[in-house]
Amino acid sequence: MNFETVIGLEIHAELKTKTKIFCSCSTEFGAEPNANTCPICMGLPGTLPVLNEEVVNLAIKAGKALGCDINLYNKMDRKNYFYPDLPKAYQTSQYDIPICSNGLVEFNYEGKDVKVRLNRIHIEEDAGKLVHVEGEPISLIDYNRVGVPLAEIVTEPDIRSVGEAVAFMKALKGILEYAEVSDCRMEEGSLRCDANISLRPVGQEEFGTRVELKNINSFRELQKALEKEEKRQRELYQFNEGHKVVQETRRWDSGKGKTIPMRTKEEAHDYRYFREPDLAPIIISSEQVEAIKNSLPEMPDEKRERFLKEYSLSEKEVDILIGDKGLATYFEVVVDKGATPKIAANWILGDILRILKEKKLESKDIAVLPEKLAELIKVIEAGKISTTAGKEVLDELFVTDDAVMDIIEKKGLMQISSSDELEKMVLEVIDNNPKSVEDFKTGKTQAASFLMGQVMKMSKGKANPKLAKEMIDKKLMEI
Repeated sequence: MNFETVIGLEIHAELKTKTKIFCSCSTEFGAEPNANTCPICMGLPGTLPVLNEEVVNLAIKAGKALGCDINLYNKMDRKNYFYPDLPKAYQTSQYDIPICSNGLVEFNYEGKDVKVRLNRIHIEEDAGKLVHVEGEPISLIDYNRVGVPLAEIVTEPDIRSVGEAVAFMKALKGILEYAEVSDCRMEEGSLRCDANISLRPVGQEEFGTRVELKNINSFRELQKALEKEEKRQRELYQFNEGHKVVQETRRWDSGKGKTIPMRTKEEAHDYRYFREPDLAPIIISSEQVEAIKNSLPEMPDEKRERFLKEYSLSEKEVDILIGDKGLATYFEVVVDKGATPKIAANWILGDILRILKEKKLESKDIAVLPEKLAELIKVIEAGKISTTAGKEVLDELFVTDDAVMDIIEKKGLMQISSSDELEKMVLEVIDNNPKSVEDFKTGKTQAASFLMGQVMKMSKGKANPKLAKEMIDKKLMEI
């Protein structure tokens, strides 16, 4: 029997605020454990929360970027169950009236246009972080993350393959980054997702039993976790053990390469939702929504069309640039500083990405100022240094603040473009290689390439290749 995979995602995006959702504690990542806490986010008796207005504005912004309807009246609710890492033992979230409803994400996957509907976006507070001490019967708790504002984005079960799920996450990440709603730093946990996956016989309308995979924070781990869970469920159905696929929450153990049961999956009534009595309803005006919508910057699809039109790049080049907001911004500044767009793209997508990969850095960590890369490109185009020398200069720019020309002079990379000096080298090479000259005269044109190589060797790579080639061709024709 053939089975169809059905996937829905619940994405938690940390909103880009300086302070937490209900108090003035910092949302800074990497602070000392429990440094960013106060009586309010610790849920101590007698404290009252105050909703951060910027959280509402960013949620609206995310909603408009994703084509959602904004509910002008919405409210906060209490979601109750045992949270070992949330001291109140309940989470302040939204239940039946979220801030955003509906929505759509469109993207291309393997040449096919895919549409994934969004059910809702709601705002809530994050929980803390448990640190399990290896070999010890204890766990430590860091409450810094408690109260950090989240937008939870819930899709409809419209995704039909693991590849589509990963492509959706990449598309969503781009939209949130471009909208400046979240920094989406998955390695810091500011973008993570829970994945619901089920299988059903092809042609069946009724969904199969779904399993939830919790807290996945990288594209690679999402793919591996879904592939393993898909394989596990498929094998159970194929061996007539489908009853073992139960509605439950499982975690992905990347070390063991498998999903592991955590608990049976709760239903909504298990959370005993009720309206948060300490917070007033959230009332939003139509004018507020319109102003936020108009403030949206250029989004990925718009930028993609503009790049294709303005810069004459290939679709693949544009897709890679647009897929990383930092890279796209860097490219545009380099071009604005006078670099030829196609050549700038080649350097960024080639050597810049190579260095970032070698150093395990991200686009935000590019140490070379855009104006310096633009200057380097112009120096190469002017024939002052070779492309090979340019790569050496670029490597140096990543580790020093020196000017481009200072590096070139210090390393002695300037090309020889003097006609007299080049002519002297060309004549010497021709005199030293009579056999190659004879070969050329008998129609073996590759002999000229050999002579060119000898000139480059004699000049230690500093001869201007264009001028040297022209001079070799001219001298050979004169002989």
